[in-house]
Amino acid sequence: MSLKLGVPSKGRLMEKTFEWFGKRGIELGRAGSDREYAGYVQGIDNVDLVLLSAGEIPRELAAGRIHLGVTGTDLVREKLGQWDNRVEEIAELGFGQADLVLAVPGAWVDVNTLDDLDAVASAFRATHGFRLRIATKYHRLVREFLRENGVADYQLVDSQGATEGTVKNETAEAIADITSTGDTLRANHLKILEDGLILRSQATLFRARRVPLSDMDRSTLAELLKSLSLD
Repeated sequence: MSLKLGVPSKGRLMEKTFEWFGKRGIELGRAGSDREYAGYVQGIDNVDLVLLSAGEIPRELAAGRIHLGVTGTDLVREKLGQWDNRVEEIAELGFGQADLVLAVPGAWVDVNTLDDLDAVASAFRATHGFRLRIATKYHRLVREFLRENGVADYQLVDSQGATEGTVKNETAEAIADITSTGDTLRANHLKILEDGLILRSQATLFRARRVPLSDMDRSTLAELLKSLSLD
């Protein structure tokens, strides 16, 4: 059995991951066309490349079907309960940076902090008869963040795309989403709360904690980490 390394299967994350490993003497690449999900590893023996969507990698790590995986910090912490008992963070890779933030309409001139949001949420429920809606696809992270900061009168609305548009479309009153520059938020007349940073995320190399390793796998892992200057 060989060591399995999962990396994003397309886009800038895949390209930057290939580049990061390549600079450290480990060449990763696709085997065949862009439509195929087979890959190769050169520069070290006994390692298989597994091409997956970034969102699949946390699940495959937790299930022990891959030994190592590159994905965003946000995806691991959102998809895996007690994530640090299931995977180990080996190295931040220095790309794919984005912040998960809480944002409200810019027109809410008196709402700048989480305390302000909590007050508005209570008033909103009293006025409208239902809880203030926050659109997001990061339910676990947002719920934990709001609980820790004492915000209670809200409901999460699932949004898997174009989250910034939900306020304009009147399907939510606020949003929690990933942003790199904030430009899209501003274009949609939204502002980030002053204390609304939920998580700083970037592409990270993780190791599965619960997957069994043969002696050969352990030796390969040690050799790989040494090659990557992570031992």
